[in-house]
Amino acid sequence: MTVTAKEAKGLRIHRRFTEAGKSPFDYFEYEIRTSVIRDPSGKVIAEYKDVEVPKHWSQIATDILAQKYFRKSGVPNTPDGREHSVKQVVHRLAYAWRWWGEKLGYFRTEEDAQAFYDELVYMLLAQMAAPNSPQWFNTGLYLAYGIKGPAQGHWYVDEETGELKESTSAYERPQVHACFILSVEDDLVNPGGIMDLWVREARIFKYGSGTGTNFSKIRAAGETLSGGGTSSGLMSFLRIGDAAAGAIKSGGTTRRAAKMVCLDADHPEIIEFVRWKASEEEKARKMLACGFPMEEVLETLTGQNANMSVRLPNKFFELLEQDGDWHLIARTTGKVMKTIKARQLWDEIAAAAWKSADPGLQFDTTINEWHTCPADEPIRASNPCSEYMFIDDTACNLASLNLL
Repeated sequence: MTVTAKEAKGLRIHRRFTEAGKSPFDYFEYEIRTSVIRDPSGKVIAEYKDVEVPKHWSQIATDILAQKYFRKSGVPNTPDGREHSVKQVVHRLAYAWRWWGEKLGYFRTEEDAQAFYDELVYMLLAQMAAPNSPQWFNTGLYLAYGIKGPAQGHWYVDEETGELKESTSAYERPQVHACFILSVEDDLVNPGGIMDLWVREARIFKYGSGTGTNFSKIRAAGETLSGGGTSSGLMSFLRIGDAAAGAIKSGGTTRRAAKMVCLDADHPEIIEFVRWKASEEEKARKMLACGFPMEEVLETLTGQNANMSVRLPNKFFELLEQDGDWHLIARTTGKVMKTIKARQLWDEIAAAAWKSADPGLQFDTTINEWHTCPADEPIRASNPCSEYMFIDDTACNLASLNLL
């Protein structure tokens, strides 16, 4: 047998669970279910009928598929324009991955490409593996159904020319990364600044991804502005971002936006930041005790749409052991704005975390000692769940493997 140069470079896919010539969907038995989500009072919030899933899937898995991952509009050859079967979803995922692999010459032969598709379909249906949520939301909608969607400000690198290009639609080059780490500059309206960040976050949330940002560059309340006067401060802007995140349904459906807010421990507003969530929850308890309706109370709360983390260097812990002073540094001048005891900040963090489970801690020195690309720039932040830590303006694409 003669092997071409292209075949010698390509991937050879060995079958583990499937056979050539047999559909990977035929290894499983299926049944039709109904997915119902109720609120605490028992009222039906959403109901989906005629949901096809493998018999061995749990009802929880069925609900997640139906409520979160089914495409709810634009699906051809269906009475209501929706996906109703796991077969539709799994096919569009695996087919899109195969299509891109073939387009870019990843596979040794066409048989290897088919084995890749079959094995992935089997693994997804058997719940051996799963991609991150944006893949379920967005992958394959164009290739399987011809759904394009209007352009949303995404960019991509053309694989043939190497040029950076702006996408002409939302789903031909879908946003499939799980989480992003975005930078923000101490600027109000220019690209890369505070208001631009809310737009970038909205785009990320809309297509089901999450984002994390270190806000330590933004000047604190009381610092001077270039046009005269003083800044309203970091916390005022964080409340705007929190409200924007709360208004957006991640993935365009019912999934909550995922957001991480990081702040260096020497920022002048660190105490206000640490107390934010705990103070809001204390306010809620007092309002409920005074007879305010729960819905009204929830509408007043801020700081509820993000995880919060304080970045602590080793120097802080050294001063904590010595009962030393901790300096809070102005962002515009680099001068000390205020000095507190390291112990005071540590106690504030502990008390707030006990009351509200936030803020968490990120150990800045250790994280950067373990940095795999330290010559580029330091790691300043993480994604919302902190399993991804890397440099600003990057993204991760995650998957889960069921090792059992």
